[in-house]
Amino acid sequence: MALEADLTAGGDVRWSEPTGLGPVPRELVGRASRLLAAQRDRIAALEGDRRATLDHLGALRAVDATREPRGSVYLDASA
Repeated sequence: MALEADLTAGGDVRWSEPTGLGPVPRELVGRASRLLAAQRDRIAALEGDRRATLDHLGALRAVDATREPRGSVYLDASA
């Protein structure tokens, strides 16, 4: 419950592995390995998506930088 309370409060959540549990039971090792592999695959996919998004944002900013200003560029302060 403390983790859920931290998440809803918007606090900085730090996770630490539980102590005193011992090794993973033999019958769960395969499942744990598949889960770890799936997590690593998802992390790699998300990183690729993040890089693609940054590339797209860079392209949009480059196009926006080439546009002509719409308003006045100079202010006549002598009047």
